[in-house]
Amino acid sequence: AFKAAVLIQQWYRRYVARLEMRRRCTWRIFQSIEYACEQDQIKLHNFFSYLIDHFTPSSSKERDFISRMFVSGESFKEAELEKYCDYESMEVPDSYTGPRLSFPLLPDHATALLEAFKQKQQLHARYVLNLLHETRKHLQQLPNISHVSTCYSEEVTVCGDLHGQLDDLFLIFYKNGLPSPSKSYVFNGDFVDRGKESLEILIVLFTFLLIYPKEVHLNRGNHEDHMVNLRYGFCAGLITMSRVHGKKILKMIQNVFCWLPLATLIDQKVLIIHGGISDTTDLDMLEKIHRNKFISVLRGKKRKESNRNVEVQEINGESKVEADPAGNEAAPSLPPQPQPNQAPSMANRLEFSRWVRQTVQEQIEWCRRLVDISESEEEELTCSSVVSLTDLDGPCWTRQEEWKQILDILWSDPMPQEGCRVNTVRGGGCYFGPDVTGKILGKYNLQFLIRSHECKQEGYEFCHNRKVLTIFSASNYYEIGSNRGAYVKLGPDLIPHFVQYQANKMAHTLTMTQRQGFPVALISRVEESAFRALREKLFAHTSALTSALKAYDKDNTGRITLSNWATAVESVLHLGLPWRMLRPQLVRSTADGMLEYKCWLDDLAVEQRSQEHVQSSLLEVIYRNRSNLETIFRIIDRDHSGLISFEEFHQTWKLFSSHMNIELTDDGINDLVRSIDFNKDGNIDFNEFLEAFRLVKQSQ
Repeated sequence: AFKAAVLIQQWYRRYVARLEMRRRCTWRIFQSIEYACEQDQIKLHNFFSYLIDHFTPSSSKERDFISRMFVSGESFKEAELEKYCDYESMEVPDSYTGPRLSFPLLPDHATALLEAFKQKQQLHARYVLNLLHETRKHLQQLPNISHVSTCYSEEVTVCGDLHGQLDDLFLIFYKNGLPSPSKSYVFNGDFVDRGKESLEILIVLFTFLLIYPKEVHLNRGNHEDHMVNLRYGFCAGLITMSRVHGKKILKMIQNVFCWLPLATLIDQKVLIIHGGISDTTDLDMLEKIHRNKFISVLRGKKRKESNRNVEVQEINGESKVEADPAGNEAAPSLPPQPQPNQAPSMANRLEFSRWVRQTVQEQIEWCRRLVDISESEEEELTCSSVVSLTDLDGPCWTRQEEWKQILDILWSDPMPQEGCRVNTVRGGGCYFGPDVTGKILGKYNLQFLIRSHECKQEGYEFCHNRKVLTIFSASNYYEIGSNRGAYVKLGPDLIPHFVQYQANKMAHTLTMTQRQGFPVALISRVEESAFRALREKLFAHTSALTSALKAYDKDNTGRITLSNWATAVESVLHLGLPWRMLRPQLVRSTADGMLEYKCWLDDLAVEQRSQEHVQSSLLEVIYRNRSNLETIFRIIDRDHSGLISFEEFHQTWKLFSSHMNIELTDDGINDLVRSIDFNKDGNIDFNEFLEAFRLVKQSQ
């Protein structure tokens, strides 16, 4: 009996170990593909930034189009924004049965909203815009770093990424209670994108923020960013949800996002930021940055710092673009070429050198303005980037330094190694080690750091000797059963207490017998989903994989070793996955241990063709480029109507053809745009855009 018990125990341990290995491999696949997608987003933005840096407009019309295309939206001052998003002129029809809001908000309004959203009702656009307007006014009064004390409430609850998953927010409130004077909450960014109920989450959080302004605190995340929203679904979902008022709601949300605080301090001992820190993180600088200047953090690094005279001009209200009385944005007028002052005597070399530098700087600034690549952000949707003249007496940081501070706290991740290096996996922010954590905590007399930004299998994870805590609140993030969500509660002793959960309706309906086999079935389901996504990624790079694999097959046998196969695949995809371990799920081996890579590539093509009836070489290109194509479409679609006008398409492709050195006349572009408009309605929708891309690639 004893031997039997030992054998059973050994078998069970091996069984559990295999399950854990499968779970970890699945996790690595999901995370690697997610981060590769974020890299693509930043690379795409860098491509657009390169275009604007190397394109010289031939007219004020082109200059105006480019300036609007590569900033987050039209230039609205505060009064113009309120007029544009005028909610008071909207009428709520008698047939509307959803929740109604009146200001100032009361707890009953929040309860009514929660019940309405549980019933899948929507809030009327008038109330949404009114709520956003009041939220923006409140956020404008808040500092960059919020300060919370456990003296005034029993505990503070910190929640991580929600990513549009309303069920997780409902479950948090069910388990922990609604925000109240005795129950404070900190929501640590990434409220939107990926999930389908991003707007509902914003409405709920903003409502509680206005009802309990001292108990509810919101930090900005890297997804509270217009350029990121273009790729990950929030913009498209919002426009689809409300085609009449969606553009106005989106414009207001962009402006609200840039006013969100950057960090929260609990009892001056626990720092809460979305991403992380770097070896240059400066909380004093973060407290004084004009955060509303950065509507998109991804756009900051391509713009250089303007000189001090330009800043003073902006402070004094001198605008480079004026709106006409009808409310339409006028084309920017050409700035007068600066006339250099009289040159000082050559005898004074120092004075003469200063004069040369100043003159050259003025000429460069004039050239930049000619192409409308303005250094200031006044033309962005920021209503009060104006600072007081007294601020100029204090520290004057460059825009690059301010941008890097915000980029690091929104995009960075911890690493086990010492030091601080560029985060090449995400493409933005940095990796920071335990020594960097210790340095920052010691400098500001902090106990530990709470951050989010990374999905964790258990919903939370400590690192850096328990000095860095990651909290992630979106359960089932990659697939049902892929991870738990969690939140953390801190009392006056600042000892973290965790609550984990999984908002999985399927698990609640299982019988006892089904529950016994549920972990295995769940891992199998998640594993299947992960490998399906990985095979799509592999198929999208079939051509590159073929070339890389053939390099190891000198005799063209169609077979290579496992080591060569793993090396070739990693050289193409750069996902950092354990390919040797994943091999049994991807490619068959022969009796002598060789891999038949040609059959494997054919199988990938057959699998994807069974889902979409398109030739494999063409489908490969579409799979590889669809996200970028959709993001490009959203960028061109400046009014977020879901349609590209002929004029928008004409100007955009003139820009592209200039960058790519393609001779394309105006008549040629007009013929092109008419050929893409398949239904001849005078506009191009995304399906037409994608179909044109498909047909062009098919003809090559």
